[in-house]
Amino acid sequence: MKAFILGLVCTLAVGASLQAQSPPSAEAVLKEATAIAAREHKNVFILFHASWCGWCHKMDTAMNDKSMKKYFTDQYVIRHLVVYESDEKKKLENPGAVDLLTKYKGNDQGIPYWLIFDKDGKLLADSKIRPEGGGLETGDNTGCPANEQEVEHFVKVLKQTSSLKEAELTAIRKRFRQNESH
Repeated sequence: MKAFILGLVCTLAVGASLQAQSPPSAEAVLKEATAIAAREHKNVFILFHASWCGWCHKMDTAMNDKSMKKYFTDQYVIRHLVVYESDEKKKLENPGAVDLLTKYKGNDQGIPYWLIFDKDGKLLADSKIRPEGGGLETGDNTGCPANEQEVEHFVKVLKQTSSLKEAELTAIRKRFRQNESH
Protein backbone atom coordinates (compact mmCIF):
# COMPACT_ATOMS: atom_id res chain seq x y z
CA MET A 1 0.00 0.00 0.00
CA LYS A 2 2.84 2.40 0.87
CA ALA A 3 4.49 1.62 -2.46
CA PHE A 4 1.23 2.32 -4.28
CA ILE A 5 0.76 5.68 -2.54
CA LEU A 6 4.41 6.60 -3.12
CA GLY A 7 4.03 5.67 -6.80
CA LEU A 8 0.86 7.71 -7.08
CA VAL A 9 2.50 10.73 -5.45
CA CYS A 10 5.50 10.43 -7.79
CA THR A 11 3.23 10.13 -10.83
CA LEU A 12 1.28 13.22 -9.79
CA ALA A 13 4.50 15.13 -9.10
CA VAL A 14 5.94 14.24 -12.51
CA GLY A 15 2.65 15.17 -14.18
CA ALA A 16 2.59 18.52 -12.38
CA SER A 17 6.21 19.11 -13.31
CA LEU A 18 5.52 18.41 -16.98
CA GLN A 19 2.47 20.65 -16.86
CA ALA A 20 4.56 23.44 -15.31
CA GLN A 21 7.05 23.15 -18.16
CA SER A 22 4.41 23.67 -20.84
CA PRO A 23 4.39 27.20 -22.19
CA PRO A 24 1.33 29.28 -21.35
CA SER A 25 -1.36 29.73 -23.97
CA ALA A 26 -1.35 32.81 -26.16
CA GLU A 27 -4.62 33.82 -24.55
CA ALA A 28 -3.10 33.59 -21.06
CA VAL A 29 -0.03 35.57 -22.14
CA LEU A 30 -2.16 38.34 -23.63
CA LYS A 31 -4.48 38.42 -20.61
CA GLU A 32 -1.56 38.66 -18.18
CA ALA A 33 0.16 41.34 -20.29
CA THR A 34 -2.96 43.50 -20.62
CA ALA A 35 -3.56 43.30 -16.85
CA ILE A 36 -0.02 44.55 -16.21
CA ALA A 37 -0.38 47.19 -18.95
CA ALA A 38 -3.56 48.51 -17.30
CA ARG A 39 -1.82 48.75 -13.93
CA GLU A 40 1.32 50.37 -15.34
CA HIS A 41 -0.35 52.60 -17.97
CA LYS A 42 1.44 50.94 -20.87
CA ASN A 43 0.61 49.16 -24.11
CA VAL A 44 1.42 45.53 -24.92
CA PHE A 45 4.07 44.53 -27.47
CA ILE A 46 3.65 40.91 -28.62
CA LEU A 47 6.51 39.43 -30.64
CA PHE A 48 5.97 36.16 -32.53
CA HIS A 49 9.26 34.30 -32.90
CA ALA A 50 11.01 30.92 -33.01
CA SER A 51 14.32 29.60 -31.71
CA TRP A 52 15.72 29.07 -35.21
CA CYS A 53 14.86 32.57 -36.50
CA GLY A 54 17.92 34.78 -36.98
CA TRP A 55 15.88 37.94 -37.54
CA CYS A 56 13.92 37.20 -34.35
CA HIS A 57 17.20 37.13 -32.44
CA LYS A 58 18.23 40.42 -34.09
CA MET A 59 14.94 42.00 -32.97
CA ASP A 60 15.47 40.82 -29.38
CA THR A 61 19.09 41.97 -29.43
CA ALA A 62 18.12 45.44 -30.65
CA MET A 63 15.24 45.86 -28.20
CA ASN A 64 17.38 44.61 -25.31
CA ASP A 65 20.46 46.62 -26.25
CA LYS A 66 21.50 48.43 -23.07
CA SER A 67 20.96 51.78 -24.81
CA MET A 68 17.42 50.78 -25.95
CA LYS A 69 15.90 48.47 -23.37
CA LYS A 70 14.55 51.19 -21.06
CA TYR A 71 12.81 52.93 -23.98
CA PHE A 72 10.82 49.77 -24.67
CA THR A 73 10.21 48.53 -21.12
CA ASP A 74 9.05 51.98 -19.95
CA GLN A 75 6.40 52.07 -22.69
CA TYR A 76 5.36 48.46 -23.29
CA VAL A 77 4.70 45.17 -21.56
CA ILE A 78 6.70 42.98 -23.91
CA ARG A 79 5.84 39.33 -24.40
CA HIS A 80 7.02 36.65 -26.81
CA LEU A 81 4.89 33.96 -28.39
CA VAL A 82 6.67 30.99 -29.93
CA VAL A 83 5.40 29.76 -33.32
CA TYR A 84 6.60 27.60 -36.22
CA GLU A 85 9.17 25.55 -34.31
CA SER A 86 10.73 22.46 -35.84
CA ASP A 87 9.20 19.11 -34.90
CA GLU A 88 11.74 18.40 -32.16
CA LYS A 89 11.02 21.79 -30.52
CA LYS A 90 7.22 21.93 -30.98
CA LYS A 91 6.83 21.74 -27.19
CA LEU A 92 8.23 25.30 -27.00
CA GLU A 93 5.26 26.73 -28.92
CA ASN A 94 2.60 28.64 -27.03
CA PRO A 95 -0.77 26.94 -27.57
CA GLY A 96 -3.02 29.22 -29.60
CA ALA A 97 -0.17 31.46 -30.79
CA VAL A 98 -0.61 30.53 -34.46
CA ASP A 99 -4.35 31.14 -34.08
CA LEU A 100 -3.66 34.63 -32.70
CA LEU A 101 -1.16 35.28 -35.48
CA THR A 102 -3.78 34.16 -38.02
CA LYS A 103 -6.51 36.28 -36.42
CA TYR A 104 -4.38 39.37 -37.02
CA LYS A 105 -3.40 38.38 -40.58
CA GLY A 106 0.23 37.61 -39.80
CA ASN A 107 0.29 33.87 -40.45
CA ASP A 108 1.66 34.21 -43.99
CA GLN A 109 4.04 37.07 -43.24
CA GLY A 110 7.08 35.33 -41.79
CA ILE A 111 8.62 36.03 -38.41
CA PRO A 112 9.35 38.00 -36.42
CA TYR A 113 5.89 39.49 -36.56
CA TRP A 114 4.69 41.89 -33.91
CA LEU A 115 1.44 43.32 -32.64
CA ILE A 116 0.78 46.22 -30.29
CA PHE A 117 -2.35 46.19 -28.13
CA ASP A 118 -3.74 48.69 -25.68
CA LYS A 119 -4.45 47.78 -22.05
CA ASP A 120 -7.89 46.48 -23.05
CA GLY A 121 -6.55 44.11 -25.71
CA LYS A 122 -7.53 46.31 -28.67
CA LEU A 123 -5.09 46.05 -31.57
CA LEU A 124 -3.30 49.37 -32.13
CA ALA A 125 -0.68 48.39 -34.70
CA ASP A 126 1.18 45.55 -36.35
CA SER A 127 4.41 45.07 -38.23
CA LYS A 128 2.95 45.51 -41.73
CA ILE A 129 3.80 48.45 -43.93
CA ARG A 130 0.59 49.12 -45.83
CA PRO A 131 0.04 51.00 -49.05
CA GLU A 132 -2.23 54.04 -48.70
CA GLY A 133 -5.75 52.86 -47.95
CA GLY A 134 -4.64 49.25 -47.47
CA GLY A 135 -6.68 47.05 -45.16
CA LEU A 136 -5.56 44.52 -42.58
CA GLU A 137 -4.90 41.92 -45.29
CA THR A 138 -2.50 44.09 -47.28
CA GLY A 139 1.06 45.11 -46.63
CA ASP A 140 4.50 43.66 -46.09
CA ASN A 141 5.88 42.54 -42.76
CA THR A 142 8.73 44.67 -41.48
CA GLY A 143 9.73 41.82 -39.19
CA CYS A 144 12.85 43.07 -37.50
CA PRO A 145 13.18 46.56 -38.95
CA ALA A 146 16.50 47.08 -40.73
CA ASN A 147 16.23 49.01 -43.99
CA GLU A 148 15.18 52.65 -44.05
CA GLN A 149 11.53 52.03 -44.97
CA GLU A 150 11.09 49.34 -42.29
CA VAL A 151 12.73 51.42 -39.59
CA GLU A 152 10.68 54.49 -40.47
CA HIS A 153 7.50 52.42 -40.23
CA PHE A 154 8.61 51.04 -36.87
CA VAL A 155 9.41 54.50 -35.51
CA LYS A 156 6.06 55.82 -36.78
CA VAL A 157 4.24 53.00 -34.96
CA LEU A 158 6.24 53.60 -31.77
CA LYS A 159 5.43 57.30 -31.96
CA GLN A 160 1.70 56.49 -32.28
CA THR A 161 1.62 53.88 -29.49
CA SER A 162 3.95 55.37 -26.87
CA SER A 163 5.09 58.60 -25.31
CA LEU A 164 8.67 58.22 -26.52
CA LYS A 165 10.41 61.56 -27.06
CA GLU A 166 11.91 62.56 -30.40
CA ALA A 167 15.47 62.02 -29.12
CA GLU A 168 14.54 58.48 -28.01
CA LEU A 169 12.92 57.73 -31.37
CA THR A 170 16.06 59.02 -33.12
CA ALA A 171 18.20 56.67 -31.00
CA ILE A 172 15.87 53.75 -31.82
CA ARG A 173 16.03 54.65 -35.51
CA LYS A 174 19.83 54.66 -35.42
CA ARG A 175 20.07 51.35 -33.52
CA PHE A 176 17.62 49.48 -35.75
CA ARG A 177 19.34 50.71 -38.93
CA GLN A 178 22.38 48.78 -37.68
CA ASN A 179 20.38 45.57 -38.25
CA GLU A 180 20.77 45.98 -42.01
CA SER A 181 24.55 45.67 -41.90
CA HIS A 182 24.79 42.94 -39.25
